[in-house]
Amino acid sequence: MPTAVLTDHERTAVQAYLRLLQTVRAAMDAPAGPGRPAVVPPAALAEAEQALAAAGLEGNEEAFFRLLHTWCPEA
Repeated sequence: MPTAVLTDHERTAVQAYLRLLQTVRAAMDAPAGPGRPAVVPPAALAEAEQALAAAGLEGNEEAFFRLLHTWCPEA
């Protein structure tokens, strides 16, 4: 099985995506109501976008998800 060696920027992008994924899952699990809509904080989205851009993966979802699957197959 090949081993992927990530650059610092790629690792940061994967970690930001995983945090975003956890945030989305938590938001979807929480009951929505009039006082508490299920929303992902803009800061979580911004962090992921910045990390993808820094890694050169912005707009290249195929390469990013291939990288993510290699590094973290359960995501």
